[in-house]
Amino acid sequence: MTVLHDGLDAGAELAIMAALAEVPDPEIPVVSVLDLGIVRGVRRYPPAVLITPTYTGCPATLVIQQSVRAALDEAGFGSVPVETVLSPPWTTDWISDAGRAKLLAYGIAPPSPRGSEVVVCPQCGSTDTREVSRFGSTPCKALWRCIDCLEPFDRFKCH
Repeated sequence: MTVLHDGLDAGAELAIMAALAEVPDPEIPVVSVLDLGIVRGVRRYPPAVLITPTYTGCPATLVIQQSVRAALDEAGFGSVPVETVLSPPWTTDWISDAGRAKLLAYGIAPPSPRGSEVVVCPQCGSTDTREVSRFGSTPCKALWRCIDCLEPFDRFKCH
């Protein structure tokens, strides 16, 4: 597929999304930038890939931009720019169901659905868990502990 003089066609948009599905998050490589909802979408005219960092000041933002750019270049879409969109701000609601399942399988508790405060231990499945620290292994995660199996684990922060 190609970039048309007046924008992208549907095939190009699908090819771009397929290429970006292979771009891992630099801090949690088991999930892609699509899984996390960092890629907001593809604008057909004027052509652009729209991304939103998980929070302002995220240290992985530059690496994500560079990785998205490299994937576009490799897929033959070197003329399609990458634009950062900050409004509305990213929310954990944008994490796909597949992304949530990948986080859990990797040992990171995904964020709870809105209105729920239940945190499930990714090791044993218990809901008897407690936050140990708002600061986890990366700025977007908090440290938790399971009361049943006593294992510590990261939880993706909700926002």
